[in-house]
Amino acid sequence: MKTDNSLRLYEQAARIIPGGVNTSIRLFSPHLVFTRARGSKVYDADGNEYVDYHSAYGAVILGHCHPSVNKRVIETLDQLDLIGAGTTELEFKAAEKIAKHVPSAEMVHFCNTGSEATYHAIRLARAVTGRKKIGKFQGGYHGWHDSVLMNVITPKERLGGRDLLSGGMFEDLVEQTLILDYNDIESVEKVVRDQGDDMAAIIIEPIAHNVGCILPKEGFLERLRELTEEKGIVLVFDEVITGFRHGLGGYQKICGVTPDLTALGKAIANGYPGAAICGKKELMMKFDTGGGNVFFAGTYNAHPAVMAACLATIEELESGRVHERLFAQGDQLRKGLTRVLESLKIKAFVAGFGSTFVVYFTEPPVEKYADTLRSNSKMDLGFKTGMVEHGILMLPKPLRRGYMTASHTAEDIEHTINTAETVLGELAKSNRP
Repeated sequence: MKTDNSLRLYEQAARIIPGGVNTSIRLFSPHLVFTRARGSKVYDADGNEYVDYHSAYGAVILGHCHPSVNKRVIETLDQLDLIGAGTTELEFKAAEKIAKHVPSAEMVHFCNTGSEATYHAIRLARAVTGRKKIGKFQGGYHGWHDSVLMNVITPKERLGGRDLLSGGMFEDLVEQTLILDYNDIESVEKVVRDQGDDMAAIIIEPIAHNVGCILPKEGFLERLRELTEEKGIVLVFDEVITGFRHGLGGYQKICGVTPDLTALGKAIANGYPGAAICGKKELMMKFDTGGGNVFFAGTYNAHPAVMAACLATIEELESGRVHERLFAQGDQLRKGLTRVLESLKIKAFVAGFGSTFVVYFTEPPVEKYADTLRSNSKMDLGFKTGMVEHGILMLPKPLRRGYMTASHTAEDIEHTINTAETVLGELAKSNRP
């Protein structure tokens, strides 16, 4: 497909925006400039149509420009914009909805991004425990702040140490973060036994989605809950991806493990910029909004447009039909991709949960981060880049998962499977001796 207009506009953007993008991971080739989105499709400046499985990193769950969500936002903005003082009815109605569905959500605070939500959770944990250290898991991504911006997609030679994702990180703070191994409860037990008395929090993606889709082993999250309770460590579930996408109660409701604090975002408002931190009342009341000493602020927190989108999204999800459809679609796509891989005799397998999917270009199983290092990154990148070139939008980065929305159709999925057969067939030929 031709992308001349996208390239011209991208070059124009790069003259005034560093790299031409406003989030580092948005930078990929070909450089696409998008002009329109509707349902399961997005369109670029050259008029090319793409079936979208990137879904804004999973933030779009109902579909782009969803009519009921946009209608509620437009109606709200016709009556109310940002006041920045007091409270609106929209925000406590949205908080009530979250508290109704999410097991850990005795109280709720709204912010704007998942990074803000995890930042507040860690600061709160440090304040209530009086401890400095925190634990995060290799492969987990919890935002851009210094306590957690490390050890996501780490090269083999850096495993076992701290792998920082940015220059300028504050060394004294970085040293307070302990790196844990996902799905290796014995190693976690050792760290907690040795350093648990100094640990304020352990933060975890209950499903390791930032390295594809690694599900927790049976008993792993349950034992993690026991360990943190024994040592008085605040357990934080980062459900920015899993919350709402896998169920209205988040993955915590599915697995039956209730953390002390939860970070929510992305699908909370079908792509509008909203996030939340929620948790036990005794912890949440430590914020200065509740009379405590932990600062909580943000001019755009609980913006009426976002709260309207949040309410409309939750109401759509409450029917149960959306998640039923998403899980069925996910199964259909994963099974179809598996058939293609098997027919082409490619060493790879499809993983996923609910509406998510990822192709690992290695043999199963992938149960922890170190297993992902076996995946053929060249094949992974070639597959996703080829899909984009054939009108299927998947983020062309290794280990990145894809997302369904409720707007994807059976025809979209069959088209995707057929396209994958073409792209993978070409890759298989070019990579055989």
